[in-house]
Amino acid sequence: MGQQREQTADDAMMTRIGQAAMLAHAGDREEARGRFLALWAEIGEDGDPLHRCTLAHYLADTQDDPADELAWDLRALTAADGLTRERLAAHEQSLALRALYPSLHLNLAADYVKLGRPGAARDHLARAWSMVDALGDDGYGNGVRAALTRLEQRVAGLPGPPEPPRFPEPPGEGRP
Repeated sequence: MGQQREQTADDAMMTRIGQAAMLAHAGDREEARGRFLALWAEIGEDGDPLHRCTLAHYLADTQDDPADELAWDLRALTAADGLTRERLAAHEQSLALRALYPSLHLNLAADYVKLGRPGAARDHLARAWSMVDALGDDGYGNGVRAALTRLEQRVAGLPGPPEPPRFPEPPGEGRP
């Protein structure tokens, strides 16, 4: 009974995140960002990692400043890394999460391109490519692979040698 109640609460939060994501996809980034931030405050920095990962992943796309976008994408990756096997098994999200990693690294690579750090972008592209086997042969998987190819071509044309890999610490969970 308690597990069913927890599952219902989880589904409700994911539904609310999805509703805000629809606003963002429809072009109302400001309204979506406001709703995402309200949900982030509700979830809290110690909240459910699946919720934080999903929310931060979407919230990054609503940012106007590339540094803020990077901060949210780093939060998404940190939250994804914080999910436990038990949590994933309980929600049957293990495969879905593995399929999310290429997209998380794709977003980080794009952030680093915007910030003029092609070496860091190349590093995250390599990480994303190393995980594409988790993607299905469907619209999502094909879309992520196509985006990786496009970004890889763009990064290949950037000047300068690759930077040594750096993995910055994500900003504090409570700060955007």
